[in-house]
Amino acid sequence: MKKLVVLTGSGISSESGLKTFRDSGGLWENYDVMEVASYNGWVKNMNLVLQFYNERRAQLKNALPNNAHKGLVYLEKFFDVRIITQNVDNLHEKAGSRHILHLHGILTEARSTGDPDLIYNIGYKEINQGDLCEKGFQLRPNIVWFGEAVPAIETAAAITAEADIFVVIGTSMVVYPAAGLIDYVPKNVPIYLIDPNDVAVPIYRPIHFVREKAGAGVTILKEKLMTLI
Repeated sequence: MKKLVVLTGSGISSESGLKTFRDSGGLWENYDVMEVASYNGWVKNMNLVLQFYNERRAQLKNALPNNAHKGLVYLEKFFDVRIITQNVDNLHEKAGSRHILHLHGILTEARSTGDPDLIYNIGYKEINQGDLCEKGFQLRPNIVWFGEAVPAIETAAAITAEADIFVVIGTSMVVYPAAGLIDYVPKNVPIYLIDPNDVAVPIYRPIHFVREKAGAGVTILKEKLMTLI
């Protein structure tokens, strides 16, 4: 099977009703993003950060995967599909995708503030001040905040370097290091980019643009990829 590597961003989740801070100029569900998605914000007001992610987790509980998520699951019949997502939701998992790498963490996990290797699957439960790990440290969302390192980026680069086909869905390609993954795509490997908006991509690579929202774009993508089998 050919290896199909897919990089997904907020555009694939927006059709399931999940908003991002880019929807409204730096506000994420009416919160200043740097107040709730940075370590400085955590130090300044832990309860505000915990409240924000508790709300996002509660919202996610009822969110359903859309046709784009389901379309990627369908493609597993014909390709070795590897998903690298910048999203912190679990909609790829809900849809049934089997190989998912979360670059920026996931809402349904908590992490120890004193030992980053202590990670807990909490589902849709709240994290509150005073909730401690087994070593006595406060728990925080297992989310990569602005300014923090992205531990999974090396694994993502290695997966990308093995791609036979590379697809980008619903990401602005301005958030690094994720945006830099396109530089790891092997030469002569076809790249498909699904987004209704103009997206800045390297001019030295030929890109197959599908100027549609994620759901409609994945439907078109499936038709195109069937010709490559």
